[in-house]
Amino acid sequence: MSALARWCVRYRWIVVGLWVATAVYTGVIAHRVGSTYSNSFNLPHTDTQRAIDLLRADFPQAAGDVDQIVMHATSGKLTDAKLRPSETAMLERVAQVPHVVAVVSPFGPGGAAQISKDGTVAYAVVQFDHLADVLPQSTIKQFISAAESARSNYLQVELGGQAIELQQTVQTGPSELAGVLVSAIVLFLAFGSWRGMVTPLVAAIAAILVGTSIEGLLSHALSVAPFAQQLSVLMGLGVGVDYALFIVSRHRNNLLHGMGVEESIEASINTSGRAVLFAGATVCVALLGLLLLNITFLVGVAVGTAITVALTMLASLTLTPALLGFMGLKVLGRRRLHRLQTQGPDDSHVTGGWLTWARTVERRRLPLAIVAIGVIFLLGAPSFAMRLGSADAGNDPSSQTTRKAYDLLSEGFGPGFNGNMQIVAQLRRPGGVADLAPLESVIRSQPGVAEVTPAIMGLNRQTAVFVVVPKTAPQDVATTDLVKRLRNTIIPRALPGSAISVAYVGGSTGAIIDFSNVLAKKLPLFIGVVVLVAFLLLMIAFRSLVIPLTASVMNIFAALASFGLLVFVFQQGHLANIFTIGRPGPVDAFVPVMMFAILFGLSMDYQVFLVSRMHEEWIHTGDNRLAVSVGQAETGRVITAAASIMIAVFLAFVFGGQRQVSEFGLGLSGAVLIDAFVLRTVLVPSVMHALGNSNWYLPKWLDRALPHLSIEPPDRTYDDDLTITDLEI
Repeated sequence: MSALARWCVRYRWIVVGLWVATAVYTGVIAHRVGSTYSNSFNLPHTDTQRAIDLLRADFPQAAGDVDQIVMHATSGKLTDAKLRPSETAMLERVAQVPHVVAVVSPFGPGGAAQISKDGTVAYAVVQFDHLADVLPQSTIKQFISAAESARSNYLQVELGGQAIELQQTVQTGPSELAGVLVSAIVLFLAFGSWRGMVTPLVAAIAAILVGTSIEGLLSHALSVAPFAQQLSVLMGLGVGVDYALFIVSRHRNNLLHGMGVEESIEASINTSGRAVLFAGATVCVALLGLLLLNITFLVGVAVGTAITVALTMLASLTLTPALLGFMGLKVLGRRRLHRLQTQGPDDSHVTGGWLTWARTVERRRLPLAIVAIGVIFLLGAPSFAMRLGSADAGNDPSSQTTRKAYDLLSEGFGPGFNGNMQIVAQLRRPGGVADLAPLESVIRSQPGVAEVTPAIMGLNRQTAVFVVVPKTAPQDVATTDLVKRLRNTIIPRALPGSAISVAYVGGSTGAIIDFSNVLAKKLPLFIGVVVLVAFLLLMIAFRSLVIPLTASVMNIFAALASFGLLVFVFQQGHLANIFTIGRPGPVDAFVPVMMFAILFGLSMDYQVFLVSRMHEEWIHTGDNRLAVSVGQAETGRVITAAASIMIAVFLAFVFGGQRQVSEFGLGLSGAVLIDAFVLRTVLVPSVMHALGNSNWYLPKWLDRALPHLSIEPPDRTYDDDLTITDLEI
């Protein structure tokens, strides 16, 4: 690490030039090539996947994306003479858009079912020849322009479907800018210097620019969800600023204690830099653990986010020391620089607020631990009622066209219209729609079924599909129960003795249920692997069995509290107006999985920075009481400052308009708040005081077998009376 720091300082122009060149090059390539973000995923061995496979084989005409044009007469009816010319002209223009293979008009033969009973709402079905994620952007934009051309004071036109969802996904916006602004403000308040503020921001932004460009290119090889870019920016800002903050803080303290600039940078990278390397690697390992789930939807997001985190770690270890080399002593700010020049190095030993708090925790560890655990379980209690599902257009911001289309269809055709289920059936031998009549009749008679559309036969006359419209909304518990009842009871009872060999319940509602079930089955393996890997890394680093066990339990506590917060706000709807998240609904099934990976990594960050200082003092003195108190007092201010920045960054993304990103923003900010201000400042030191020397127990045979890894070597000694240097951020 020392050699790396020296090289980056001495050849700082080269380091900065390489980062600028890389950012420009990857940005230009990504702009030229474009991106293909998509929400597609495979669900092997599920009813949804079996239904999709049958449709792809026997319904090639339905192989592409299907979108809707929803029309609403603001006065009168859609069939009025004043509206028909504009409606007809609009649908004709849409039909001429490249890659549009069919437009099913509500005003053509058989289109009466596409008009609401009061005649004020209707929808046209637009069939493309490709799925939304591979349709050219020019085609989608042309389609939107053609459809919106009919808007007037008398006619409202809104659009729904996957292609529209992808198009309206915001790649950059207020959330990102707000995150940068908030980080800048907190950094300036912490350092009191614009140079100290700029360094972490520049390092984080450079990594984000390269990371998001690579992620866009990655979308051509992997299925990467549209929200992945915002998630990468969120993570890049959060951890990138955090990592650089720890290094810059150590550097400033070294300068105040009389070190030269280059010597200080080298010492900072060799101490805090090692902790950054370990913490960043842990975050990446936790994210890549998602690959074990083998769900394409998550693979692309996990790999893209891990790349961005790895780049922030690299920027902190290379670009940060280079920038610090340019700034010299000016990174201290005018006041501290003047004090250093006039009074000399600060070698005084004074007590501070964090030392007072550390001693308080030591004396009152039991009651404080009980209070901390109570707070965690109070916040985490709603998580036991968590209902997994998936956000749909009904959860989009009310200003977006997809949300307006969703609401119009619900008003005109019933709440279940947006949650249609596809019944895909295969006959024992080629036949006709009459063979489907008995199954249709049985399903139509079921409670909760509003409508069953006539069956359509495939090209081979052996595969058929019909649509079931529920009475309840897609995210309603009753709709989920209906799907399960059809799959487990109704259809299996109806097939024996009929002309139908198999029948599967597919469609968006079925896919959501299957996705949640697949995640639930694989989740224990994922959690087990992530916890085990983190346990092994901490055991090697700190030469202890108790420390990694304690860390694992604490990280689970942080995840529990954050999940409870998600349920409280997004599922139960509390504080929904404050956070402007739209109507309540189930928590997106993949969010808790990804959050666990991210949270486990982030929690390890603070655990590493805290316990590494404790371990350093334990090696020096062999006194657990002193080690725990010194570690807490030494790192408390820096950890809470870093956490404050990360909380502010994550909260900025709650208001970005993307439900999934809002879930991540709120959940992660809540978890970091609990982690930094409850776990690391109260519960962890309380438990470590209670356990005493057992914290550092490791069997001799295991100590000999494990490789030796130093996270943060000693760089300073402390007096036994616990008078420590009052650190300044």
